[in-house]
Amino acid sequence: MRFSRLISAQKESVVRRIWRVYNVDTQGENVMEAVIRKWGNSPALRLPGAVMKSAAFDLDQHVIITATKGRIVIEPATQPEYKLEDLLAGMTDENAHDAMDFGGPVGQEAL
Repeated sequence: MRFSRLISAQKESVVRRIWRVYNVDTQGENVMEAVIRKWGNSPALRLPGAVMKSAAFDLDQHVIITATKGRIVIEPATQPEYKLEDLLAGMTDENAHDAMDFGGPVGQEAL
């Protein structure tokens, strides 16, 4: 009985050290497997180029990562939309900069 408990405890410790493998699914178009590895002190997942292309992601793009019900979802971060009227309404004499002179025309600019 003690030996079986020792074997069971060893199996549990081995299982804890194994990285999980997740499928990277882009709505059925490209299904690939990837391995989560250690990068510094954090786990990291490398996304294949085909998945990046299929999901229309770019390098250095800001994303939102959500973990729900055992799944990790990566979505593009939405850029806030600004209306010109709202931006102009926020201008005051204190936060407006002085006019800048960029010099005269140097080519075929329309004046």
